[in-house]
Amino acid sequence: MHREELRARLERGEPLVLLDIRPREERAEWAIPGSRWVDAYDAVKAEDFRPLDALDLPAGVPVVVVCAAGKTSALAADYLRSRGIEAHSLEGGMRAWSLAWNLAEIELPGAVRIVQVRRAGKGCLSYLVASGAEALVVDAALEPEVYLALAEALGAQITGAVDTHVHADHLSRARRLSATLGIPLYLPANDRAQYPHQALSDGDRIQVGASWLQALHTPGHTWESTCYVLPDGAVFTGDTLFTEGVGRPDLEATGDEARARAGALYHSLRRLLDLPSDTLVLPGHSAEPPDFDGRPVAATLSELVARIEFLALAEAAFVEAVLARVPPPPPNHHRIVELNEAGSWAGDLDALLDLEAGANRCAVR
Repeated sequence: MHREELRARLERGEPLVLLDIRPREERAEWAIPGSRWVDAYDAVKAEDFRPLDALDLPAGVPVVVVCAAGKTSALAADYLRSRGIEAHSLEGGMRAWSLAWNLAEIELPGAVRIVQVRRAGKGCLSYLVASGAEALVVDAALEPEVYLALAEALGAQITGAVDTHVHADHLSRARRLSATLGIPLYLPANDRAQYPHQALSDGDRIQVGASWLQALHTPGHTWESTCYVLPDGAVFTGDTLFTEGVGRPDLEATGDEARARAGALYHSLRRLLDLPSDTLVLPGHSAEPPDFDGRPVAATLSELVARIEFLALAEAAFVEAVLARVPPPPPNHHRIVELNEAGSWAGDLDALLDLEAGANRCAVR
């Protein structure tokens, strides 16, 4: 089964058994929401199907078997079909699922409409922000046609692509979107991006219909990291502030620089906390794979103050706590940063899936 078919079935809420047969340590890092795990990978690879025989599967419900790349799951699906069970293998496995996505709509007072586009297989969150007949895309992580279709459904035309920073865990599609539509590409002012763009400094605005996004420079995760404040009551925080943690300050940094960035992050978070407490935080990633439930990954600033212990610490304690709890770096982050700084890459998207494979690790929790 192709990832797009599985994605569509999950969006429709069709009954399915998602059977994950990967080794436990692979599943522990990232999995499809609602999937069921069975310790069968090594056995099935050796054509020992006894772990599958022990399963109690609901009658008449299709089974989709998942592994890392789709080869061992194909063996398992073949065996289940030999037992009369409707079974499919996820083509390309979790590697291909990296590009699967789902949606959630965010309701705010006023006429601004926001669609959260969740790359469920990676945890990347991007946004279509529409006001009247115009729309902006923030942190594009999927191909242009996804955002074009969403804008068309809202009766809006995309007039700009915006990134919050130079990403380290996925390839930004903002430049592709800009080139496809011939629209402005906005980036925080930086000396890293090696391609034409419109640089945004603190306080700059990008108009969208009757509303706008205002740049709020929030260095820490990276030096150029910038959040975008929507006056209608939301802020797009990129990898600076999440619903369960704060941005990591160590990627592409020496120990001394990571410490300096952690200090900068502390002050950046204070700037965010100066916004009204009911401001809705819309982050650039989710800690867990977003379910196909239409519920936005979002929280108000007051909710995050109560939830995230780092936000209550004094600066010195904050710096030590954050540096002590940074997770392992994202796979291939050096190469991803290099390509995002260049703004282009060779080969089609499927050929680059190995580069982006795996969970995001941008948050400190």
